[in-house]
Amino acid sequence: MVLALTLALVRGETAPLPADIVWSALAGVAGGMGITSLYHGLAVGRMGVVAPVTGVFAALIPVAAGIVLEGVPATLVLFGIALAIVAVILVSRVDDQRSGPSGLKFAFIAGLGIGLFGVFAAQLSDGHAFGSLTIMRATEALLIVGIIIVTRTAWRPKRGLIPAITAVGVLDMAGNGAFILAVQAGSLAVAAVLSSLYPVTTVILATVFLHEKVTRSHAVGIGTAAVAIACIAAGST
Repeated sequence: MVLALTLALVRGETAPLPADIVWSALAGVAGGMGITSLYHGLAVGRMGVVAPVTGVFAALIPVAAGIVLEGVPATLVLFGIALAIVAVILVSRVDDQRSGPSGLKFAFIAGLGIGLFGVFAAQLSDGHAFGSLTIMRATEALLIVGIIIVTRTAWRPKRGLIPAITAVGVLDMAGNGAFILAVQAGSLAVAAVLSSLYPVTTVILATVFLHEKVTRSHAVGIGTAAVAIACIAAGST
């Protein structure tokens, strides 16, 4: 939140309009609900179910909204969007044979929340990005604090994890800010589906830094993602 506010001041953004404040608050609630449900679903359910279902819904909702609000994109772009959704499913697959609850309901909530975040963020006025993002982060903070108070959940992280948590916060803010700028510069459907390919980056980084093995599903998914991006880029020019 502090970083978003600093960037808003550096960019010389004017104060958010009343409508932007409403959309930002809605995006903050949706985003907070989505990411919390995702983490909880991964903790109590099966990653092989929660991750791909969340990814697909997080992509489909803003894509559908973008088509309704902005019209149907070019055929090549639509083909790329379909390929990208397939790539999300393939790259998000996890070899998870655990028994117990699947966590499917949390995946639906997470996908709905993250998807609606994209739709609400796309309604912001041009030129209002990081100021609105500051409001989103403040809303999320209030939401999480409220949940902690009501559920009396333990919240203090281990001191050694604080640098990593801070880095995650900075990167997440940067990603959200870039998404808002992308939507304002182009199409919601395109921005949503390209941003939903983040599992590809996760798999590649895990392979490079954690030496995790790339499964056949992941390899096909990465290749499919590359083709999808090329189709979307070519169809958008």
